[in-house]
Amino acid sequence: MTAPVLLPRRVEVLAGLSVAIDLGLGQPAEHMLRSAVIACGLADRLALSREQTATVYYTTLLMWIGCHADSQEYARWFGDDISVRRDAYLVDWSGLPYVRFLLGNVARGEPLGQRARVMATLMRDARGQLAELMHSHCTSASALARHIGLGPDVERTLAFTFERYDGAGLPRGASGDDIPIEMRVAQLADVAEVHHRMYGVQGAVAMARSRRGGHLDPTVVDAFTADAEALFPPPREDPWNQALSIAPDAEARLDQPCLDDLLTAIGDFVDLKCPFTFGHSRNVAALVEAAAVQLSLPNDEVAAVRRAGHLHDIGRIGVSNQVWAKPAPLTGAEWERVRMHPYLTDRVLTGIPGLAHVAAIARAHHEHLDGSGYPLGLAAGALGRPERLLAAAVAYQSALEPRPYRDALPPDAAARRLKDRVTGGAIDATCADAVLAVAGHTRTKVRRDDTLTSRETEILGLVARGLSNRDIATRLVLSEKTIRNHVEHTYAKVGATNRVGASLYALQHGLVAPKETG
Repeated sequence: MTAPVLLPRRVEVLAGLSVAIDLGLGQPAEHMLRSAVIACGLADRLALSREQTATVYYTTLLMWIGCHADSQEYARWFGDDISVRRDAYLVDWSGLPYVRFLLGNVARGEPLGQRARVMATLMRDARGQLAELMHSHCTSASALARHIGLGPDVERTLAFTFERYDGAGLPRGASGDDIPIEMRVAQLADVAEVHHRMYGVQGAVAMARSRRGGHLDPTVVDAFTADAEALFPPPREDPWNQALSIAPDAEARLDQPCLDDLLTAIGDFVDLKCPFTFGHSRNVAALVEAAAVQLSLPNDEVAAVRRAGHLHDIGRIGVSNQVWAKPAPLTGAEWERVRMHPYLTDRVLTGIPGLAHVAAIARAHHEHLDGSGYPLGLAAGALGRPERLLAAAVAYQSALEPRPYRDALPPDAAARRLKDRVTGGAIDATCADAVLAVAGHTRTKVRRDDTLTSRETEILGLVARGLSNRDIATRLVLSEKTIRNHVEHTYAKVGATNRVGASLYALQHGLVAPKETG
């Protein structure tokens, strides 16, 4: 049998999630990872306990996990939610500078009349409106922390994300030691990383001193400024590796059920960004898994395509809700941002060991057989059966859901829409039939002309990649004679007489991608 892929460690998956959160903050990838390194250095200087340091680590890594869940509300007030979050790092959220920042960013990117209306509504009770928004964020963050299994200490700490040491924060107005020390450390590390990246050590120190006793705890600031430079990761050191090496549970590796539970939770997290996508990833994963079983894909491919179903839209976090919620046709620039979200999915997932194949499938969920899809414009020869199945499942499930520019389609209309895409050359016919069958549009099992078994499909893929009968026998731990019989039967079923013919058949029918992904 094929060698099993080593499953990722828990912290590796959560680190990937933190990169997705970076996208929603408008920050470069690995901002939260670098912040976690700074925070743990501060925890050491403050002589926090091992348990407190563990809470500091995960609080800092995922402290903005709730930011995308209130993106709809954030965009309502500020337009481009991602740009406003990015710029907010440079402002102390207090006094006249903060008021000017709010006024300058109300309904950002919207027409003048809309900006005036939103500003008038906000200014009637600015603190109350913002308190409601921050309360929503903190509640979402705590709930998501619990959902992905971060533990009660992190869950409790995340409720204080927007509080200030001087008591002028939101939503509770907690102050001083009422704010958990873990959050006070995380707050400084988060803003210090941004200021250090933009203005160097001196800029980060100046920021910390200017917010001492206001936003930030004086004790934490003093520990930071005592030797700020030593706390920042060296420029040439990989922040991913450094952050993972100091994780409190660095060696905790996930088993199959725990990995699936975590990926399902991440898919749920992603779908909260837009109200109209609620439950989208779970439904896609269920559809594509059932369709993969219908087509007798090997078990490992069924698992990979299911996981890709849960994760395919994680890159959506990196596109503003101002774009996703637009009821009118998108501009060219807006459309380019939309076309980037599968690439961002790939960017998040490829860094997680053991998920490279899942990432490749997830990235291709908007690719089309005729090369008209995005982000890479891949055509049929580059798309395997899993990629084709996911594209069909996404197309069908999306049609069932409302969008700002259209109502949800009833199942029959969604099925017709998918069939139209098959006719137009975008979607694989066999995969579309499988998706529609498991969705209840036919009770007849999808028929495949080649009637290949899962073993024959696996062997066909290995033949297409150039392996000899002996190589395949060694890989699958079978006799060479058994492999030769399988190959002969497979060739007869697909009408091939040699490896090239078998390879072309495999490519044309999506049974194997042109090169193996790890």
